[in-house]
Amino acid sequence: MDARFTEEQQQIRRTLRELITERCTPDDVKTAGRTPSGHDLALWSALGKELGLPGLALPESRRGVGASVTELALAEEELGRALAPTPLLATSGLVAPLVTALGTEDQRADILPRIADGALTAALAVPGTGLATALGLVADNAGDWSGGGRAGGVQATRADTGWRLYGQAEQVLDGHSADLLLVAAHTGGFARSRTLLFLVRAGADGLVRTRQTALDESRPQARVELRDVEAELLGAEDADVTAALTATGDTAATLLAAEAVGAADHALERTVAYVKEREQFGRPVGSFQAVKHRLADVYVQVQAARSAAYYAAWAAGTGTERAGGLALAQALEALRTSAAEAVQLHGGIGFTWEHEAHLYVKRATGDELLFGPVHLLRARAAQAAALFEAGAEVAV
Repeated sequence: MDARFTEEQQQIRRTLRELITERCTPDDVKTAGRTPSGHDLALWSALGKELGLPGLALPESRRGVGASVTELALAEEELGRALAPTPLLATSGLVAPLVTALGTEDQRADILPRIADGALTAALAVPGTGLATALGLVADNAGDWSGGGRAGGVQATRADTGWRLYGQAEQVLDGHSADLLLVAAHTGGFARSRTLLFLVRAGADGLVRTRQTALDESRPQARVELRDVEAELLGAEDADVTAALTATGDTAATLLAAEAVGAADHALERTVAYVKEREQFGRPVGSFQAVKHRLADVYVQVQAARSAAYYAAWAAGTGTERAGGLALAQALEALRTSAAEAVQLHGGIGFTWEHEAHLYVKRATGDELLFGPVHLLRARAAQAAALFEAGAEVAV
């Protein structure tokens, strides 16, 4: 692994940081999260049409940039610094890889170019609250989260005109505003039980989408109800959906890890700057050894998380291994610690709604609830590596 970034990669970071610093202040984040869409439409337009960010990791043949997961992770890190509310993760991190892996040529030609230029937003709808399980992040993806032929979940049945879906999905990222839904549904009954993915267009008859109250307003979620909704099968019936979801989960975890690293790093920077200015007993708070030690510990944790996220991005881009889940665990823990120290060391103001510190606490908690928890992410990584199986070699 070459840890050095190219000039092109550095330029991506500089351009995004300049734009986000100007267009995404803490007040902007709060305002955007409370709009009907849940994100700043003007900012998303700039990221899509001007910078081509949604198509960063898509091939040039699909009007993308032709970069790799590493470049997309660097972009997510910059967005994470400001907690920028955008549908990038749901669209480019979850749906685009699945369409690329499983879609027919016509489906890829129709969907991917519109994703690349920001004209189309998309969301992955997984039944119940099993997104982390469906992506293979916290448990073995056995497919039972999709309903398994039992009541509940989302069921798909054949019809004269194609497929019809019936059921409900909770915690769908950006599901209330996405132009396209990619719905995981169970079909085949007990005889040929399997999970398939289906495309549902916004505005389809029988589709009801309700934005849910979420802890983190910058990460909007929706409940999606499908009442005999017409759908289009993604790819072929014999597609290995489980493998595609697991691979996408690793990519998404890598992007989330980079995003969390950016957020943790920014929270730490703001805290360090504040303790240099705030005075107690006639001297800056940051001059006290106990405060220095606390912040030094956070710094080490953030840098370790950054290294893990960069390695996971490199590994995902080269196909070396899947390290996204472990990197995400490290990053979420670093963000949780950095955000908590930001609240504590900002003193009285750190506990107020007016200050931005609570935004980082909410992002850390919300992401862990949705994609974790941390101990299960690590347990799944250990299971995948057969770390505790009989006969496995464990370094001491």
